[in-house]
Amino acid sequence: MTSLNQDIKDKLSRLNILEKIIVINVAVFLLSLVFSPLISWLQLPVEFSKLILKPWSIITYAFVHSGWSHIIFNMLLLYFVGRMFLNLFSSKMALNIYFLGGISGAIIYLLFYDFLPKSNPRDALVGASASVIAVLIFLCTYMPQQEVRIFTFNIKLWYIGAFFVTIDALRLFGDNGGGYLAHLGGALLGFVYAKQLTKGNDIGKGFEKFMDTIISFFKFKKKSPLKTVHKNKSKVGGYTKADFKEFNNQKKVDVILDKISKSGYDSLTAEEKDFLFRAGK
Repeated sequence: MTSLNQDIKDKLSRLNILEKIIVINVAVFLLSLVFSPLISWLQLPVEFSKLILKPWSIITYAFVHSGWSHIIFNMLLLYFVGRMFLNLFSSKMALNIYFLGGISGAIIYLLFYDFLPKSNPRDALVGASASVIAVLIFLCTYMPQQEVRIFTFNIKLWYIGAFFVTIDALRLFGDNGGGYLAHLGGALLGFVYAKQLTKGNDIGKGFEKFMDTIISFFKFKKKSPLKTVHKNKSKVGGYTKADFKEFNNQKKVDVILDKISKSGYDSLTAEEKDFLFRAGK
């Protein structure tokens, strides 16, 4: 059993941050099949007044799914979009966009659902779609001319983004109008985030600091009575050679990303594309 546990831990440690999000989504979905009350505890309630009693649900609803097709589509899309995203941007930015996309989708849902013409009663919100769409639309906005291969042909990212947004807008007046409204909320977050980033503004930094503060409350460190300090002769000004190398690599990545924002991904040389791919890993 110990060997199995270690093997699972090793495999999980090798996953990127969005793949770990996929694992969490699948785990919650399987648990909900066995313990159905979990859904009502995590799903987003139908009104702001009820949200006060379940404030965590503005995030947790994005980890609950209504059926197999729902979760399979969302997780497959997140897997493919996530691989492209993490080749260019950091894990922390991926989390910022994922969670802020979900929050944006929830707020748009709560604010505007009552304005939709519908025959069915209002229902609670579940699903990671708003978060996943936020990551997708971010990429489509940040480098719209970048082409990706779908089956046997290439297509520009902005075409893909426009397709998803158009389909969701047309479905607003169907039975699941609230869900598609949340999709558009996530898409709006991804679009604004990318546009601001091209101007040098990372709008997710505030959320990132907030989450770091929350996480720090759950970290407990053992106090060490005494520490022996040794001078490290390999350091210069308190930094090692590895630190300088990491700094230089990051600066090169920043220069390449700035070039993409101004001239598009296709303007990169083969050497720059190769370096960016290796840096993403």
